[in-house]
Amino acid sequence: MGRTPCCEKEGLKKGPWTPEEDQKLIDYIQKHGYGNWRTLPKNAGLQRCGKSCRLRWTNYLRPDIKRGRFSFEEEETIIQLHSILGNKWSAIAARLPGRTDNEIKNYWNTHIRKRLLRMGIDPNNNPNTKLTHPQLFHRSMKSPPVAVRPPPPLTAENPTIITPPATNYCSSVAGNVDSEFKLDAVELKFNIFQYNQWEWD
Repeated sequence: MGRTPCCEKEGLKKGPWTPEEDQKLIDYIQKHGYGNWRTLPKNAGLQRCGKSCRLRWTNYLRPDIKRGRFSFEEEETIIQLHSILGNKWSAIAARLPGRTDNEIKNYWNTHIRKRLLRMGIDPNNNPNTKLTHPQLFHRSMKSPPVAVRPPPPLTAENPTIITPPATNYCSSVAGNVDSEFKLDAVELKFNIFQYNQWEWD
């Protein structure tokens, strides 16, 4: 028969931690270190199991934990490491000082992975695909189509090649830029697409 989970032992508290409990845990670890997590709760005067104390300290109370949004560099590191390591969150966290494995896992599943799936990329089915961070920020650029109208053919009525004049004109339309450059016999059309940024949640 398996061992009873520590949090189910009689008399131990479950659920959200109170500020008083947090302070007890912080004070004890600052004074004595965490040592053995199984004996720590009793020594610190907490009615919690060792696992609960360890997770509370590791994921929320450690003084070196970074708060706030992930930076561009952190997200790029997560993407690159995940393409190599997969879901080994502890190994990824070891390369991101101040971020916890749980925090990285949650951020991957709620933000980055969803964006990849919207782009038609399933990182779980393509573990060896090397993804770069700009792929998450920008849609892939399309080369602007160029339509070239050939000069009129040489005929008896038009026996010479017309030299294009030095002047040309450019007309811009509000919104998308649509420029036309006309030279007598040759007309070039360039549709310049705006560089649309990918929405970042």
